[in-house]
Amino acid sequence: MTENTQTPSAPNSELPTQYAPAEVEGKLYERWVERGYFTADAASEKPAYTIVIPPPNVTGSLHLGHAFQHTLMDALTRRKRMQGYESLWLPGMDHAGIATQNKVEQQLAEEGKSRHDLGREEFVERVWQWKEEYGGKILGQMRRLGDGVDWSRERFTMDEGLSKAVQTIFKKLYDDELIYRAERIINWCPRCLTAISDIEVEYQEDAGELVSITYGEGEDTLVVATTRAETMLGDTAIAVHPDDERYKHLVGKLIKLPLTDRSIPVVADAHVDPEFGTGCVKVTPAHDPNDFAIGQRHGLPNMTIMDEHGVITVHGPFLGLDRFEARSAVVGALREQGRIVAEKRPYLHSVGHCSRCSTTIEPRLSLQWWVKVETLAKNAGDAVRDGRVKIHPQEMERRYFDWVDNLNDWCISRQLWWGHRIPVWYGPDGEVVCVGPDEQPPTGEGWTQDTDVLDTWFSSGLWPFSTLGWPEKTPDLAKFYSTDVLLTGHDIIFFWVARMMMFGLYAMDGEVPFKTIALTGLVRDERGKKMSKSFGNVVDPLDWMDKYGSDAVRFTLAKGANPGTDVPIGEDWVQASRNFANKIWNATRFALMNGATIEGELPPVEKMSATDRWILSRLNKTVAQVDAYYEDFQFSKLSEALYHFAWDEVFDWYVELSKTTFFAGGEGAQVSGRVLGEVLDTMLRLLHPVVPFVTETLWTTLTGGESLVVADWPKDSGFRDEAAEAEIENLQAVVTEVRRFRADQGLQPGQKVPARLDLAGTPLAAHEGAIRQLLRLQPEGEGFSATATLPVAGATVALDLSGTIDVAAERKRLSKDLGAAEKEKQQAEAKLGNEAFLAKAPDNVVDKIKGRLAKAEADIARIQAQLDALPAA
Repeated sequence: MTENTQTPSAPNSELPTQYAPAEVEGKLYERWVERGYFTADAASEKPAYTIVIPPPNVTGSLHLGHAFQHTLMDALTRRKRMQGYESLWLPGMDHAGIATQNKVEQQLAEEGKSRHDLGREEFVERVWQWKEEYGGKILGQMRRLGDGVDWSRERFTMDEGLSKAVQTIFKKLYDDELIYRAERIINWCPRCLTAISDIEVEYQEDAGELVSITYGEGEDTLVVATTRAETMLGDTAIAVHPDDERYKHLVGKLIKLPLTDRSIPVVADAHVDPEFGTGCVKVTPAHDPNDFAIGQRHGLPNMTIMDEHGVITVHGPFLGLDRFEARSAVVGALREQGRIVAEKRPYLHSVGHCSRCSTTIEPRLSLQWWVKVETLAKNAGDAVRDGRVKIHPQEMERRYFDWVDNLNDWCISRQLWWGHRIPVWYGPDGEVVCVGPDEQPPTGEGWTQDTDVLDTWFSSGLWPFSTLGWPEKTPDLAKFYSTDVLLTGHDIIFFWVARMMMFGLYAMDGEVPFKTIALTGLVRDERGKKMSKSFGNVVDPLDWMDKYGSDAVRFTLAKGANPGTDVPIGEDWVQASRNFANKIWNATRFALMNGATIEGELPPVEKMSATDRWILSRLNKTVAQVDAYYEDFQFSKLSEALYHFAWDEVFDWYVELSKTTFFAGGEGAQVSGRVLGEVLDTMLRLLHPVVPFVTETLWTTLTGGESLVVADWPKDSGFRDEAAEAEIENLQAVVTEVRRFRADQGLQPGQKVPARLDLAGTPLAAHEGAIRQLLRLQPEGEGFSATATLPVAGATVALDLSGTIDVAAERKRLSKDLGAAEKEKQQAEAKLGNEAFLAKAPDNVVDKIKGRLAKAEADIARIQAQLDALPAA
């Protein structure tokens, strides 16, 4: 429970009869922003709590994945703010190099132009114009969701401060010989005309072809298989395993390369798997990463056979053909020479595609800039191993270590115009000069700047500290770094998380960029299927917000958030969350109209009823439970705990049990009104981080307080009353059992039944009025006949059903049902007792029959109990 540190004004119980999110949410959010509730103060003496938002692409809009992660981050920062922390949730966007450049190039194409028609400077200016006009759509959508971010600190990876940070760290890495330029194999997109990172490659099963080709002549013949026959034009060797006895006599020999006038050597390399295929592989160092490594080990030449567009640049008959045209042409020419010994078509295999334009990726030898990651990656691994950074859930650590412990050098250059241009100048006599942010680039004839820009992940890797002002020693950096939690999807742990770890530890002298990495799953549809436009199951969260309110979307997402596991979501669940918001509204409105108040101190315990003490005990246990779940990032469990406490315990039991007290008036009503006010006050505070809008409206009405955003987070007072909890649990057992019996007998919920309650000698005697009201039980009256007796929780409830049901017809119906259940049981037992059946039946079939048997046995017991409770015919 929480001390109310704000001075309440008189609460206003005048709430509309229905909750209308559209009329509340926008106004409330703007009020929060205008009052500066989300603006963090670097000069504050409060302890800091910091989360930097995973920057969405400037081209993007809010999708369910964003809404999911933003809901969780917002809940964390709102709770910490209420706990007295100087809570900073820092927003911003990524310039998204390829995606943004593609957007503007598409725009230019509609005008019949290309970027080359404009030139670099004019094109970049055009991208900035696009960004100002169309970019940042997602920021407005974040407001719809209720994101409590500090808009005064909004950053963009291409703004002046972050650009300075990028140039500073590039220069530092370069001077420390951790950045270098070299020819390596990279992922190349022939459509976007740039190298792309591994994360920008999407793999899918393509129906290609696998052809087996003979190389050499006579006894010196080898067979190799390939799905990319056109690359044979660039082969510079054939590789076999050193221990493969079949080919030892050929190692070192020259073999004739078909369709060319070249001969290539046979080399022995342990990379070759002698058990796979023929045990021979063609080696094309300029067009395959594994082949490049073999080539490096054996000093093979790198022969590039296609240009950046994927067009063949060598060998007369195929010169000028597109790579796929060349593939067919090469296979056709080999077939004519009788060198195709096997063909498999279609041959399904995994092929990389550009995530931006779906073009098939071409591995290509290219001169690029690289980060030497060995030391950086080791430091990133050590920070987790020695406990400075926690990964949650812990089982995700293995995936993290698998990545950072085997990380290859990182290609950081991109052949784009939009992005941070590489700060390196080349002189007329081969000079290379790297320029820092406060240095003047060299001038004079012949000096040119490198034309490439940096990988977007390079600048976003600096995000936890560049957004706080680094490389300057700013108050923000001193106050809010290291950040507390990085909450992000497990799918980018390899790309973004690892980059931030490497750069943060390097730039900040070993200080970690975040203390905890909380990994979430991905949002899927209600059947667990990946959301995809091609599947037709993509949902715009804004549509659901319009229909059900932002709180309903947020609560649904939080309720599905188990650490590290994917989150299924369907519209029915959002509708159920809307119903929950409505339940909170209606029950609070009822409470306000019936005397719920927070005015004055809580009455002494001795003046409280068992029901009052029960709900306060359950309230404090819920506070403790929710706190524990928050610390463990168990959003699903904390949401479930709050849902069941609010709906089941507060609204369905405490409010209902208290109605007789409220209607009776007097001191009991005043005590329960104050207890109910306390419960609602605390419950709304607990719910606020996940469902901020409806709780804010209700809480300010209940308490007259300023805002839940800056209210105190509830604390467990330690109050427990196990006796009261046991007493009310017994009461619940009585009510639940009689309700079930009534339903089994076909009685309507509102139908009144004469009953005798034998509660003497039990704590339930004090609750007879409430039990009768909840169960619609009338006093015995004259001529009462106990036709059904239910013993439960130490009490006895005798019911007179003689005037409410046709006993003979009910006995006949139940007897028929009992017969069917007994027949089902006999059939299931017969199958399970048949050894021949059990020996042949699959496990799932046997399990299904066992389930049928268990259900039949339960049905028999239930129906027999109903028959026993009926009066004699």
